[in-house]
Amino acid sequence: MLTRIDHVGIACVSLDEKISFYEATLGFAVLSRETNSGQGVREAILQLPDAPPGAAYLQLIEPTAADSPVGRFIARRGEGMHHVGYGVTDIEQALAAVSVDGVRVIDERPRHGSMGASIAFLHPSSFGGVLTELVQPGPQ
Repeated sequence: MLTRIDHVGIACVSLDEKISFYEATLGFAVLSRETNSGQGVREAILQLPDAPPGAAYLQLIEPTAADSPVGRFIARRGEGMHHVGYGVTDIEQALAAVSVDGVRVIDERPRHGSMGASIAFLHPSSFGGVLTELVQPGPQ
């Protein structure tokens, strides 16, 4: 069902500051930036410039409002790791499979994600406290 670790999501207060930090400190480069109003975030997808095809991304997410899910996360826990995303080839099939296994799902149907992907979140209570995201990449 899973094909790879797609990305690690990091919640931050200032997207521009965190982008600058990861570029200067670790050599990451920005692949895309967008606002996802449905999730209440501004985000940037970063990757190491010499990463092989299929290498995992770093997703920086900044809340657009204090009462958004990421805004509430930062208020409770501060900046830091927010979720882990796993690649899948068929998100609807993956959702059906985890539901049969008794995993609590947040998204019963896929929704729009970064770079045209289809995504669905799984509840942290089923994964040892880690918010988990399934990601079916969009057309390249």
